[in-house]
Amino acid sequence: MSRKIKLINNNYYHIYNRGIDKRIVFLDKQDYYRFVHCLYEFNDTAATINLNYKFGHNSFSDDDILNCDLVGEKNREKLVEVLCFCFMPNHYHLLVKQLVDGGISKFMLKVGTGYVLYFNQKYKRTGRLFEGPFKCINIDTDEYLLHLSRYIHLNPVEIVDTGWKDKGISNWQEVDDFLDNYRWSSYLDYVGKKSFPSVTDRDLILEIMGGYEKYKEFVTLYTQKDIVKYRKLLLE
Repeated sequence: MSRKIKLINNNYYHIYNRGIDKRIVFLDKQDYYRFVHCLYEFNDTAATINLNYKFGHNSFSDDDILNCDLVGEKNREKLVEVLCFCFMPNHYHLLVKQLVDGGISKFMLKVGTGYVLYFNQKYKRTGRLFEGPFKCINIDTDEYLLHLSRYIHLNPVEIVDTGWKDKGISNWQEVDDFLDNYRWSSYLDYVGKKSFPSVTDRDLILEIMGGYEKYKEFVTLYTQKDIVKYRKLLLE
């Protein structure tokens, strides 16, 4: 697979993709759990395993992810650091750091293949699920890194405030309440509410921001000026 940018170790990248023809790729809670689990289990230089075989079922929960922490963490050699993630019904966003040569490509191949096989088996379908290869943008400044983490965590706002990226957020109290209850991103772990802590590496961003409360404040200070400033970098 040829790419416009070279993926370099210790660099940070915005990874995203969506369903082919903008189709829904997460139809129920178990689908979201499965993708979260893929981010954890397949972030390993070791060969991919069959998750259904490992757990003896085709559904996943918080307990499965926590159990993986207990039995698998010591033997894992990560391909990437996953700093942030967010899943929406028809697309996903990741902020990752490449750790080894080819790490991002190997990681995304494992995640993509594993999830599509699960999805096609579950819903009795065949063929592609995502809109071609994953998209990738290099993150070249600390400012961009921080803004992207905020943008990723605000992405689900579209569910309760359609068009917020163009017009700004109309009701921050509603948005704040919504984000505090949205499981399918790393936001809760960034504001001190344990959700899927084993999946992400949060130390860098939280250290820069000064902790959980400062990060939450940073997210709620998102303005229309930020949208305009970074629009060209946040291609979807």
